Amino acid sequence: MRLDKFLKVSRIIKRRTLAKEICDAGNVEINGRPAKAGTDVKVGDKLAINFGHRILEVEILETKNNVPAAKAKEMYKEIR
Repeated sequence: MRLDKFLKVSRIIKRRTLAKEICDAGNVEINGRPAKAGTDVKVGDKLAINFGHRILEVEILETKNNVPAAKAKEMYKEIR
């Protein structure tokens, strides 16, 4: 699954276009490496997302194409 799509489906970021902009600006790392919007993510990857005022670190638990809002948080777990 593409990184920008994962961020949108998991509801970490509200819109896919915004997720793409954040990725392309260099504010997202996968396993310690900078990642673009089209980078593939898989279960077990660790993401670090820089929102400016805070950094969200998560581990991907599952990748699904469509998830109800109530189950979106089950796609990842926050590391810190």
